[in-house]
Amino acid sequence: MGAPDFSSLPYIGEAIKRKEDYRFLTGAGQYTDDVTMANQSHAVFVRSPHAHAKLLSVDIEAAARMPGVVGIITGKDIEGKMGGLPCGWLINNPDGTPMKEPMHPILAINKVRYVGDHVAMVVAETVEQAKNAAEAVVVEYEVLPALVSVADAARKQGGVTLHDEAPDNQCYKWTLGDRAAVDAAFAKAAHVTKLDLVNNRLIPNPIEPRVAIGNYSRGTEEYVLYVSNQNPHVERLLMTAFVLGLPEHKVRVIAPDVGGGFGSKIFLYAEDVCLTWGAKHLNRSIKWTAERSECFLSDAHGRDHVSHAEMAMDQDGKFLALRVHTDANLGAYLSTFSTAVPTILYATLLAGQYTTPQIYVEVDAWFTNTAPVDAYRGAGRPEATYLLERLVSRCAWEMKLGQDEIRKRNFITTFPYQTPVALQYDTGDFHACMNKANALAEVSGFAARKAETEKRGKLRGIGYSSYIEACGIAPSNIAGALGARAGLFECGEIRVHPTGSVTVFTGSHSHGQGHETTFAQVVAARLGISVDAVDVVHGDTGRVPFGMGTYGSRSISVGGAAIMKALDKIETKAKKIAAHLMEASDADIEFANGEFTVKGTDKKVAFGQVALTAYVPHNYPLDKLEPGLNETAFYDPTNFTFPGGTYICEVEIDRQTGEVKIDRFTAVDDFGTIINPMIVEGQVHGGLVQGIGQALMENCVYDNESGQLLTGSFMDYAMPRAEDFPQFKLDTVCTPCTHNPLGTKGCGEAGAIGSPPAVINAVLDALAPLGVKDFDMPASPHRVWEAMTHGSVSPQQEPQQPAATAATQGRPTV
Repeated sequence: MGAPDFSSLPYIGEAIKRKEDYRFLTGAGQYTDDVTMANQSHAVFVRSPHAHAKLLSVDIEAAARMPGVVGIITGKDIEGKMGGLPCGWLINNPDGTPMKEPMHPILAINKVRYVGDHVAMVVAETVEQAKNAAEAVVVEYEVLPALVSVADAARKQGGVTLHDEAPDNQCYKWTLGDRAAVDAAFAKAAHVTKLDLVNNRLIPNPIEPRVAIGNYSRGTEEYVLYVSNQNPHVERLLMTAFVLGLPEHKVRVIAPDVGGGFGSKIFLYAEDVCLTWGAKHLNRSIKWTAERSECFLSDAHGRDHVSHAEMAMDQDGKFLALRVHTDANLGAYLSTFSTAVPTILYATLLAGQYTTPQIYVEVDAWFTNTAPVDAYRGAGRPEATYLLERLVSRCAWEMKLGQDEIRKRNFITTFPYQTPVALQYDTGDFHACMNKANALAEVSGFAARKAETEKRGKLRGIGYSSYIEACGIAPSNIAGALGARAGLFECGEIRVHPTGSVTVFTGSHSHGQGHETTFAQVVAARLGISVDAVDVVHGDTGRVPFGMGTYGSRSISVGGAAIMKALDKIETKAKKIAAHLMEASDADIEFANGEFTVKGTDKKVAFGQVALTAYVPHNYPLDKLEPGLNETAFYDPTNFTFPGGTYICEVEIDRQTGEVKIDRFTAVDDFGTIINPMIVEGQVHGGLVQGIGQALMENCVYDNESGQLLTGSFMDYAMPRAEDFPQFKLDTVCTPCTHNPLGTKGCGEAGAIGSPPAVINAVLDALAPLGVKDFDMPASPHRVWEAMTHGSVSPQQEPQQPAATAATQGRPTV
């Protein structure tokens, strides 16, 4: 289906202020921690202080007698009574055998496998009482050697085995592409560029920590789980079908206002199941609110890849073949979508925007004694883009070409385009993005700016990144063939009320994206009513149809498309009602701008009158039409959507301190049809900040011997602040998606995908005169200073920092 042109419709493309912001700004939002249930108690989790240990005993006797204690649950209480936390994506080895899938118990049984692993849940009348009792639980451990680094896991060092099911700690080996064809292309290459790099581990840190409340009614035998989560239906499905074995209709999951997720709130966590099961076991509502230190320890982390990449080129810099090997750290257990991140969501994007004829990718995934790793803003796409765009800039420098020139020589120009790594791009204009970015960034003046910077004794560099991502995470049949254990559709219900106002029920979930505004704009534009006449309901399995939630920048392209399909049904029925009112054939009825008209006449009926007639069916053809105006639709995409763009970063580096300053940052994106440019701009800004944060300062570090988390608070884990950024220059190119009814592509993850390589390429460009040829994230001052002084430095080496400057005083340095 070709995408219609919405540009002439009211509300589409308008920067309407977000409807939901009033309640947030006035303190009227309701987050899970704001909810108080009847007969509510509080939970605190006893967590392992060791990265790897046998669990010899858990003595709860003294703790159970302490004031206010309702009950204490350990692994022995749940052993044999439920399944483990499931992984939602099956990956097979090249020989067809399935990945190793050891059980992930909700409370440790016999062994703990990372610092923060769940040992017991203590429930008491107050949080303070639960904390006191948790400290009185006596746990006896037999400490074992820890395996922390994915590089060590890949080298099979240390003789450590986390799971009996995976004695060598390897979860799977996975390949994609034609190895023989790639080898043949390399044999003919005029030049080969090679690059080793690390994509550093990150901790998501949404502003709202994870929170959950479990409740059970003995009268109805129904469970209710309030939870800070991005996809409540998936949470319910995984918990009921795979862990607790409960009838799904007896479990209601409610995700109210959520204060950010970035992927870390997609997953089914052990705490959620403990609270749900414990609510019945103890006959009490149980609330748990994570402290920030728990978030650092136990929220799913992101990234953590070690890769080697090689690009074969002809004498003119045209790409002939790409060869990649990646070792991916999965952490101690498989999380909900962890296995898909370094495979389906990573390797399939390594074609990027380029016509590379042959690509071969090999991924080895490893268990380590660290927190589980899963999707984090971009999920595989940032890792692919970082590798490819770092490599492409390295190719340019070795071939003595401009970073923009080598990209232009290899851009895809005809669509649809079938990549050698499974995906088919439907549309795009990569040259337009590059040209607009070059103009907006005033690249022609870079030489003069560089000379001025050098006069001040500093270094200046410029870096490019031309990214593409696959959004929507669909269609279901292809995803299923690739290992997905769930459908990847979305659902929308449109309920038109007698007065003509509308309530939208969507399976997508909003946790900062502005769905209550953008979805309302789509409905209002389509029906010709006011945006204020549209309400959007989400996040409650007891109210909304089954849906897959929000992740992968899929909400408007998949959830919005489901709403459009439901609107198609509304319009079809409404035309029949209008035809009855105007005594015409429904085939002659046209609908636009909120009015139904009869072709060739001046007859017309307003949408509101049709809505009222649907519910007040006097003189209504009940033999032909049912009363009411309420429709539901499911939408399963036929392909991914493919946002893309070009980012250009300019940095200044202080030679004395190593401080990197982002002086200019330009982002030109192609998101297809844009519903609300203000919201899109905000999404891009947020993504850029997170991506630049990774490039400059964020870095999760474990002690490689003990497995202790060294960056366990904001004193050690640096987060970006407003003062770290310039005024971003943003613009867009529009090539509408050809296969969804809105023409949208998604925008929520783009900034985090495209920005890290642009920043590091700029840093390397600035450091090139000093002979620094390679550098991995983060480019924190002490690491840059070390590189300028001694050469390249890796994230596993934390060198002595130089003296703090005014700009770095008081900031974390790891």
